[in-house]
Amino acid sequence: MKPAPFAYAAPRGLAEALSLVREHGAEGKVLAGGQSLVPLLAMRLARPAVLIDLNRVRQLDYIRDGREVRIGAMTRQRTAELSPIVRRRLPLLAEALGYVGHPQIRNRGTIGGTLAHADPSAELPAVLSALDGQVVLRSTRGTRTLGPHEFFLSYLTTALEPDELLVEVRLPAHDRAGSAFVEVARRRGDYALVGVAAVVEVADGRIARARLAFTGVGAGPVRIGELEQAVVGKPADEETLTEAGRIASARLDPETDIHASAEYRREVAGVLTERALRLAVERARKSRRERRPR
Repeated sequence: MKPAPFAYAAPRGLAEALSLVREHGAEGKVLAGGQSLVPLLAMRLARPAVLIDLNRVRQLDYIRDGREVRIGAMTRQRTAELSPIVRRRLPLLAEALGYVGHPQIRNRGTIGGTLAHADPSAELPAVLSALDGQVVLRSTRGTRTLGPHEFFLSYLTTALEPDELLVEVRLPAHDRAGSAFVEVARRRGDYALVGVAAVVEVADGRIARARLAFTGVGAGPVRIGELEQAVVGKPADEETLTEAGRIASARLDPETDIHASAEYRREVAGVLTERALRLAVERARKSRRERRPR
């Protein structure tokens, strides 16, 4: 199929882009990497009056290191995956990006576009949630900074207003913790049936802090406060990991769809919880050993 007719705008700067989204509102669609939007246009599931192409807005393509790592919304996924800053300061993001489609997809797909699309099976919303990161939304009216629980509202639905753009992602560095991203998919590069992002700090053989976010088991990224609290203060051993998997399977409430049953997703989530925590604990211990003075 071919897309329905639309007008086309290619702003060269952020101010021009913000003016265009304000002018066209819900009648416009923003094009970033196009990996999700272009198929929707071809199938006429999306019929914008105006397509606003952000690919010439170079102001939104950057990775900046500091107390937190700031990533421009138009930064390509492959650029972030290979970035020395991301690999050193945000190893969870670097690992998760390796599961996003295939290299050809990541060469075009953008960090901001994936988050704005808010697919509940995508990897990056879970990473944002596990790291307690933030997204920056901008319009001609001003700027808002939202956390994951405020930004992700439901299936493919976010808090973005029609006149706003997601312009930046802010992620706390976690190079002194251990992290892991694991998932199960039908084939490498497919959307995850279930995925888990984990960040763990270990001190004196016990889990001092734990954050886990799940993908593929709800309307958006899912955190289980009870699970995180249950492992904190416990020995970083197999008994704790087994109990964490049991809690994940018991507390998650996924839906059955054409890809997998709810029962299957719960079972897999429990197994992946153990696997992600085990990897994160091992990496946390390694990080502590490498930081010891010699």
